[in-house]
Amino acid sequence: MSKKNIIITGGAGFIGSHVVRRFVQNHSDLHIINLDVLTYAGNLENLTDIENASNYEFVRMDIIDKEAVEALFTSRSIHGVIHLAAESHVDRSITNPIDFVMTNVVGTVVLLNAYKAHGDTETGRFYHVSTDEVYGTLGDDGKFTEETPYDPNSPYSASKASSDHFVRAYHETFKLPIVISNCSNNYGSHQFPEKLIPLMIHNITNNKPLPVYGKGENIRDWLWVEDHARAIETIYFNGKNGETYNIGGNNEWKNIDLVHKLCEIMDRKLGREAGESAKLITYVTDRKGHDFRYAIDASKLENELGWSPSVAFDQGFDKTIDWYLENNQWLDRVTSGAYADYYTSMYAAR
Repeated sequence: MSKKNIIITGGAGFIGSHVVRRFVQNHSDLHIINLDVLTYAGNLENLTDIENASNYEFVRMDIIDKEAVEALFTSRSIHGVIHLAAESHVDRSITNPIDFVMTNVVGTVVLLNAYKAHGDTETGRFYHVSTDEVYGTLGDDGKFTEETPYDPNSPYSASKASSDHFVRAYHETFKLPIVISNCSNNYGSHQFPEKLIPLMIHNITNNKPLPVYGKGENIRDWLWVEDHARAIETIYFNGKNGETYNIGGNNEWKNIDLVHKLCEIMDRKLGREAGESAKLITYVTDRKGHDFRYAIDASKLENELGWSPSVAFDQGFDKTIDWYLENNQWLDRVTSGAYADYYTSMYAAR
């Protein structure tokens, strides 16, 4: 009996690589096709441990390339799609929003059309992975639910909100079997160091300034990336078509408090005097349209599908820090070249 083909887009990226690994290792009855164009944030080194697995295949492809995507879908029998490929860094969306429209909106529609025309729409499904940022910002109280109206504030969140709407429209118009999830901030191994936690770890290690936006009062809900991958697995197999599921860690931190906690742990692990790393904290001009607070109510996912975070934040955070310290060559490689120019442009003048 032939294995069912599942396309996972963006599988060489941070979250995507964890999802690919989980599906390859846990589902020998599936053939996982990792579809990734390998932008700056995509790295096949993230998947060296499973690259020779018999049920894994990598295809380098840009999801906005309609002809290439169409050819892939027509040459294979595609049972399902788990769509993670996206431009995701808010700061980059502010300086170059057109890339976000092309990948996040146009790319999603290209995939929807290909799956509608050639995918297994009878027993498979199209799973669109999104973000809590589509809901906008919160005050001091409350949490986002699946019924929270969309109110995106950045070009990034606007592009993801648009892609979410297209996925729902294809369900309503064409009866495409879809599910959507919106997740809070992730932390864990293999994250590109433009994001807060790996950026701070890298800079502390190299005694570089730790850029904190504004006063650092913005609040985020943090989830260990492997718990996110497990949630995606749960939703893909057990979710109800047409439904949205919020995924969160129930774990809110002010940015500045998180940075201070990281500094304390890094001082201990690097054998530094207490308070040494915190001296590197440098407050920089706040991000334009910076959302104040995100918080996710994941009770629907917990009650209906039985998922909940498996790792307490302190444990996951410690594992994450250890991974970056033990894999500093990975960090050095991904921060060479173009990243150095980007870092200078983002923080030098702020």
